[in-house]
Amino acid sequence: MARIAVETPLEDVKHALEQKGHEVFMFTNEEEAKGSNLAIVRTLNEIDADAKQFEFPFVSMEGMSVEEIVEEVEERLNR
Repeated sequence: MARIAVETPLEDVKHALEQKGHEVFMFTNEEEAKGSNLAIVRTLNEIDADAKQFEFPFVSMEGMSVEEIVEEVEERLNR
């Protein structure tokens, strides 16, 4: 399964992804998210999602439920 970074304080998203079998860890800044396959953030406005140093996609959960986030993550990982 994938290694997924989840922005603090999104514990409910972390737990939902763990239940799907993913390795999930919390992060507070972009540097801590390095090494993940994908990162979940509250909004993309808070992070430089276009930064070239990151070799993984970001998912913004703005306006999405936990279930929708899990679906989006699984869809992106299966691309």
